[in-house]
Amino acid sequence: MTTPVRVQQSIRQLETKGLTHTQIAKELGVSRTTVVKYATRDYSPTPTAGREGSRSLVVGEYARKADEWLEADLRMPRKQRHTARRVHERLVDECGFEGSYSSVQRWVKRWRQRHRGEAEGFSELEWAPGSAQVDFGQALAVIAGVERTVHFLVVSFPYSNMRYVAALPGETAECVCHGLNRVFSHTGMVPRVLVFDNATGVGHRRVDGTVTQTRLFSLFCAHYGFETRFCNPYSGWEKGSTENAVGFLRRKPDGADAVRGGVGPAHRRVAGTLRRARARRPLPRGRADP
Repeated sequence: MTTPVRVQQSIRQLETKGLTHTQIAKELGVSRTTVVKYATRDYSPTPTAGREGSRSLVVGEYARKADEWLEADLRMPRKQRHTARRVHERLVDECGFEGSYSSVQRWVKRWRQRHRGEAEGFSELEWAPGSAQVDFGQALAVIAGVERTVHFLVVSFPYSNMRYVAALPGETAECVCHGLNRVFSHTGMVPRVLVFDNATGVGHRRVDGTVTQTRLFSLFCAHYGFETRFCNPYSGWEKGSTENAVGFLRRKPDGADAVRGGVGPAHRRVAGTLRRARARRPLPRGRADP
């Protein structure tokens, strides 16, 4: 006789409360053997067998042809290489292949995994709590009846994926300091590290790659005691979190469309857009910046 699921749940719940197997059996009116069975049962879903061991349809002459094409691709520019779709089309047209596209797609994926060079690997960027990324975005705003460009200073905390924004009249050192001060006041904390995009507004990059900060921003850093770092030129992937936030503002109608009133209302409206976006996607457990 199969034990109802609700009884199985009750057994697990009572066990977590510290009851013995004998006490649970008396409480639910079932045998102690049944309690032991479901108290120790692993309810994890059984993973389905993968397709790695299944017989591939891309074999023999088909495999040799596809291998030749992909080998030749290694000497071609990346955008001129065969996709899995193109490999399937050529196998059908040139070799009379009758298999499905999905079988070719799996074969191409395995082939590329075997032939991936060391230079094609990647490193996942890990950000420590309290690190922040800073960048500017732009949007059109109607201020006092005149359409003009408003600059948005976006500060993103990649560890927790929280984002804050300040609408400003420009991208000067004065604007950066004012915008950061507003973000610090709103969050009630100062990040340990701020990562900037190519010294925009806060300094000048020399020919040798070093960055000279403006005197105003240097004093601002000294006052709050945070460390600054600067991305390499044309390397947006080094601060992908804030790049995504800027893109979000550009795409969101109520975040980057014309805003009536002034820079203050623009700041409040875009900040509200980001807050609503975060409310729809709560923080992962344990992911919060101090």
